[in-house]
Amino acid sequence: MRKIICISILFLTIAIAGHTQQLPMSQRMASTAIKLWKDSASNARWTYEQGVVFNGITEVWMQTADKKYFDYIHNYIDVLVSDDGTIKGYKKDIYSLDNILCGRSVLMLCNVLEKEKYYKAALTLRDQLKDQPKTPDGGFWHKQRYPNQMWLDGLYMAEPFYAEYASAFHEDADFDDIAKQFILAEKHMRDPKTGLLYHGWDQSHKERWANLQTGLSQNIWARADGWYAMALVDVLDKFPANNPNRATLLGILNRLASAIKQYQDPQTGLWYQIMDKAQEAGNYPEASASCMYVYALAKAAREGYLPESYLKVAQKGYDGIIKKFISYGTDGQVNLNGTVAVGGLGGQPYRDGSYKYYLSEKIVQNDPKGVGTFILASVEIERLAHISAGKGKTVLLDSYFNNEHRKDITGKVEPFHYKWDELTNNGFSFLGHIFNNYGLETETLYEGPTAQNLKKASIYIIADPDIPKENPDTKYIEPAHVEAIADWVKAGGVLVVLNNDTGNAEFKHLNKLMAKFGIQFNEDSRNHVQGKQFEQGAIDIPAGNKIFKTAKKVYIKDISTLRVTPPAESALTDKNDVIIAIAKYGKGTVFAVGDPWFYNEYTDGRKLPADFQNFETANDFVNWLVKQIPAKK
Repeated sequence: MRKIICISILFLTIAIAGHTQQLPMSQRMASTAIKLWKDSASNARWTYEQGVVFNGITEVWMQTADKKYFDYIHNYIDVLVSDDGTIKGYKKDIYSLDNILCGRSVLMLCNVLEKEKYYKAALTLRDQLKDQPKTPDGGFWHKQRYPNQMWLDGLYMAEPFYAEYASAFHEDADFDDIAKQFILAEKHMRDPKTGLLYHGWDQSHKERWANLQTGLSQNIWARADGWYAMALVDVLDKFPANNPNRATLLGILNRLASAIKQYQDPQTGLWYQIMDKAQEAGNYPEASASCMYVYALAKAAREGYLPESYLKVAQKGYDGIIKKFISYGTDGQVNLNGTVAVGGLGGQPYRDGSYKYYLSEKIVQNDPKGVGTFILASVEIERLAHISAGKGKTVLLDSYFNNEHRKDITGKVEPFHYKWDELTNNGFSFLGHIFNNYGLETETLYEGPTAQNLKKASIYIIADPDIPKENPDTKYIEPAHVEAIADWVKAGGVLVVLNNDTGNAEFKHLNKLMAKFGIQFNEDSRNHVQGKQFEQGAIDIPAGNKIFKTAKKVYIKDISTLRVTPPAESALTDKNDVIIAIAKYGKGTVFAVGDPWFYNEYTDGRKLPADFQNFETANDFVNWLVKQIPAKK
């Protein structure tokens, strides 16, 4: 019997390991992180290292909609952030930029859950930046105990949080100060010979590690430039298009990227601990910096901040990381080797910034800085799988017919309900993420549709047009709009209409548009769900469905059904009700469903039981939509 049990356990272990090995590398390394740094009171620490891990796992959640990733961050942060917003282990009066990084995860939780404690915690960190000591020309000191010193590390520790806070809470003036930090770092620390930046700069020129003439540290440490590169691309995500400093930041990024490319090892694709001294004795390829460069270059190229050619540089680097640094445990656990444990300047014992110093620090396995950046790099490489499918195309989201507003947690009025950047249940952030994975740009139309403003769109989405109880200034779909939209579809546009059920949606004007395509929304409501009886909202998707190739069971509640006449046809029927209709109209395509079905409440994995496949449905949906775009439009 004991032998049988042992054999059974062995086969179970092999089966689990086999399943794990089928997962993308980002998920496998995220599992390692969750195992190593548990979300418990005895383990939780407010450290920048853990913040890097959080950033990686947040991206895995966005890529998978698996709630375990969100829950890990949520549970960990809740050990540290009290109901009144105080942060366990945080001390403002030491003014360390390192202490800001975990604030990005606090902001994420604030934007998803809208709980005041997260806002208060984020405000505490923002207040530190308000009072952070600065050099005479305005650069943040890295820490109060390092007076007059700017370190490249600090740009990643503080600036992405600063930008995300400014974006979330409408502090647009902050972006000038954010840009200043990057501008000053390049001004003071860039080496004109290599194009790379030195690790630190002492404005007083008095530190033992600093050059007496320039104030610069002695060496170009790879991870320092990695922090700086990652900070640039993350800040650009939130940096306003109309701020003139955006062009300045893009210029800095392009100069830095060119230098990073130049110092990539041509054989391995990796980057050395001391960037510009690869041939000197004792130097070695370093894992965390290589991961940082892969992440920064791949993301910047995907977002259009850098030329597309940098994707090849990133892919070569990633291949080198897998070959050189990844190893596997007997249980299938993925491990990252080759990360230098630390690199600093000054302090006790004193770190003089010499070549010998940087080569003396320990190299360790599964350092959180390496693990977190490897997860980030892996997600970016994985996001490239379908990037060419919709490259150069735009999906345009209506915010004219659906134009609700509310006061945010600060009391400021903001648009909400089915918006791209909205992380709450009501938002389309996960759908937008999927569109971006297919190479499409996500933009918003704040005006009524016209022949002119629809020209840039390959896909146009109208979701839940307003009724007076939602928006006193209701804008209806008028005949001119019907004509403009119909002509645009006939010319090859792909129209997506996500209405709602009776009592929560506008039917009369919308149906005049839909009549052009042989579709009508019925003023009804089915699949009403009581509490958490989710099966009341279940719909099975039969095999062979032309749109949904992977999803088999989905959740959709309180839905208006459809009537179809040619050229429209049903794309999903349940209990004799047409749930989804599609139509070919000229060169274009129309998709219609009586619910804003693809919003976060259904797709982000936090609410629904695991057997519902709404996230898979959203992926199938985007894949199908992209294929409807004419090859030449």
